[in-house]
Amino acid sequence: VQLQAFGGGLVQAGGSLRLSCAASGRTFSMYNMGWFRQAPGKERDFVAVINRSGGSTTYADSVKGRFSISRDNAKNTVYLEMNSLKPEDTADYYCAASDSAYSTLASAYRSWGQGTQVTVSS
Repeated sequence: VQLQAFGGGLVQAGGSLRLSCAASGRTFSMYNMGWFRQAPGKERDFVAVINRSGGSTTYADSVKGRFSISRDNAKNTVYLEMNSLKPEDTADYYCAASDSAYSTLASAYRSWGQGTQVTVSS
């Protein structure tokens, strides 16, 4: 499956952004979908995951209560709604697809989007 993430940008602290990730190439509903982020000089960290049907979600503690992951299987798209953004949320955000595991580990995902940059100013 091919993934394309978009929707990043520059936002002030306390603001909101909605990231989207469009999938093509294979049946989108076969995949558990995750969002990860990578700040400059740091490792890629888990943000959120949603299962194939959209009925289960898991979040990193750092974003719980502020971010929401959702999906629309009819549109082959997964979303990450980000509210109450903080400067520490600044990173490149990546969507990823796993046809097997529902996982918080980047190693479980075989398909990755190109990343979209989110910058939160203080």
